[in-house]
Amino acid sequence: MSYLSPLAAPDPTDRLSAEGLVEVLRAAGESTRLRILVLLERGDLTVKDLTEILGQSQPRISRHLKLLVEAGLIDRFPEGSWVYYRLAGSVAAVTLSTVLGSLLDARDAGLIRDRERLDAVKRAHAERASAYFSRNAHAWSAIRSLQVEETVVEGRLLEVIGKQPFDALLDIGTGTGRIIELLDGRFARAVGIDQSHDMLSIARTQLDKAGISGVQVRQGDIYALNLPRDSFDVITIHQVLHYLDDPQRAIREAARVLRPGGRLVVVDLSPHEVESLRDEHAHRRLGFSHAEISRAMNAAGLDPVAVTDVPATPSPNGPDKLGVTIWTGTRPAQRASRSMSHKEFPA
Repeated sequence: MSYLSPLAAPDPTDRLSAEGLVEVLRAAGESTRLRILVLLERGDLTVKDLTEILGQSQPRISRHLKLLVEAGLIDRFPEGSWVYYRLAGSVAAVTLSTVLGSLLDARDAGLIRDRERLDAVKRAHAERASAYFSRNAHAWSAIRSLQVEETVVEGRLLEVIGKQPFDALLDIGTGTGRIIELLDGRFARAVGIDQSHDMLSIARTQLDKAGISGVQVRQGDIYALNLPRDSFDVITIHQVLHYLDDPQRAIREAARVLRPGGRLVVVDLSPHEVESLRDEHAHRRLGFSHAEISRAMNAAGLDPVAVTDVPATPSPNGPDKLGVTIWTGTRPAQRASRSMSHKEFPA
């Protein structure tokens, strides 16, 4: 069983000297650091996450992470007062991942315990986000007022989607169903996915009130959509990724159900430094750079084709409105597996 897999293909010209290879092997050849590499295969983690999972002190974990970063096996990216770590895409990291994945025993008791603790940490994150959505379902419009005017963002989104009609829309993290309502008239049928029963209740009410037909909204896991591959012409992920532990994994799953030639449209906050959003609004990420989402799309087999910024705007009665970015990626036609018909949507 393979535990470790890179997000993107490495540069084949990025080779190591004999001395450099020894340093890489030395960095990975310690039990805690090996456990860290295995854990990071399942998504980005902070030092706090790793201390909870591994049961070791913050200074000790930080020391192990420093050595892995210096060896080029993992990447470190600060975000406000938090720092996230992920597996690197270097040739050394990718090759070592393959070798370790072929040697590690899935029944190893220590690795099983680490996975269980990782699952517990992720459940805690998810429960916190779910509780937040439940508490704030009816105040969602007010929360959105923190960012640049929604009408401006929606106008740009409509321009990106275009007026050409298409068959099937998937809105991941549909919330109140606003994106489905906005795109009504462009699609023949649509599915909205959300984890919160409260938000889905609001979405059903809003869509019924708007008289929009051909729409299903249902509870689902953004990381494991209960939908066939190659099902949708357009997929939207609107203001969702900054709540997730693993945005790249969500993009990969969206790409799986995207039809050949279809488009994935991601709308999320541009990078910012409003730390209070972590505690007050359960944000895991303080926005995303152009390059980060584009890399995630590439790693998911999509071609990033456009980036549209809606810049932050001054606010006379408080802090500036947060900027928003819209990323568009397409799935190349030659990567098709099969086409889906309307009848193949699961009930």
